[in-house]
Amino acid sequence: MGQPAVTPGLPTYRVRGIGLAARTAVGATAVLYLAVALSPLLGMALARQARIDNERELLLAALIVEVVLSLPMVAAYLTAAVLVIIWTWRARKNIEVFPGALPTLGAGWAIAGWLVPFANFVMPVRVIANVARDSLWRRFTPTLVTVWWSGWLVFSIGERVVSRLDSRAYDRLPETPSTSGDYQAYGDYYRDSLLRNAVPAVACVIAAVALYLLIQRISAAQEARIARAAPAWPNGPVPGGPFPGVPLSDAPAPTVTPPGPEGQSRT
Repeated sequence: MGQPAVTPGLPTYRVRGIGLAARTAVGATAVLYLAVALSPLLGMALARQARIDNERELLLAALIVEVVLSLPMVAAYLTAAVLVIIWTWRARKNIEVFPGALPTLGAGWAIAGWLVPFANFVMPVRVIANVARDSLWRRFTPTLVTVWWSGWLVFSIGERVVSRLDSRAYDRLPETPSTSGDYQAYGDYYRDSLLRNAVPAVACVIAAVALYLLIQRISAAQEARIARAAPAWPNGPVPGGPFPGVPLSDAPAPTVTPPGPEGQSRT
């Protein structure tokens, strides 16, 4: 006799809804980050127009646009982080009830792994790799996990490096541009910023797509397994009932035989 889909008596957690929310937030973060990464294109155009018109206000407009685009991106990023952590914890708890699964790290690492310094370079991918193997029944870690984590590391580190380089380069710009060379310096700054943003932007898209697919596939596999273990009654077949495989409400009513003469009382 085969093993049950899940170990009886242990709790399971729904991951489809939270997984959908996490995928949506991850996708929104990637799109908004791309908008921020490409915003230097507008800065280049405004710097060129400012040089022609000698209008410093256009340079300020470029800075405001970048800030306005960054705010929703940060909000989406934080939302995605919270949802992914919740989803990871639920998915990690679920594999504990899957017979044959081999959890290698405690469920607490699904949360602490993202928050503990230095450990957050290793622990999140180990938790996800474990969840992916035991949910998708793979002997080895799926390639998507490696692609996701590689993209995430390049994006996370690259974005910080680019931010510092941009900040230092911006501080060297003339505060009150007045000559053609001053305005050209702003144009060169936005051009260089656009080039610097290329690597983390590509890495962000790769990581987001890989994580989106991982959450989708793991959620579907876990939900399907949990559904196989769910009892079919009371709306389905009644175990041990007189009509196996037929809902109780659809079962034919038993035939009642009137009592015969021997069943009648005597006076």
